Amino acid sequence: MKPPQASLLASADDVEAQFYEALQQGDLARLMAVWGDDDEIVCVHPGGARVVGGAAIRASFEALFGNGGVPVVPDQVRRLQGLGVAVHHLVERLRLPPGQGAEQAFVLATNVYVNTAAGWRLVAHHASPGRAEPPPAVQEWPSTLH
Repeated sequence: MKPPQASLLASADDVEAQFYEALQQGDLARLMAVWGDDDEIVCVHPGGARVVGGAAIRASFEALFGNGGVPVVPDQVRRLQGLGVAVHHLVERLRLPPGQGAEQAFVLATNVYVNTAAGWRLVAHHASPGRAEPPPAVQEWPSTLH
């Protein structure tokens, strides 16, 4: 069965699912289908520089997929949504190849989605440097301080 195109996906959650499936499969065409068309779309890979624009983002993922897909699973997704915009912050769990010490690494990531005329699109992906231990639990403060 052919995977759905980004324009057919009805929500930021759908686009995010396609983004992570494409990462896992090393599917560059499918991954690029979720990105917006704006010249200012941005991607920051873990520990990397800011990559701006579709062509540069495509080239960065093409290099990343040189060794195949990325064994990453989104976890602990938190969502903020407004009119036409959604921000997801989450933990990315990566399985590491044998012989690297740790079995997995954890990356804190933020994904920003915009609802365009062509449907929901990813406009920013920012990932922190990886760490061997899981990040601390989300710190939540009460809404009133008494």
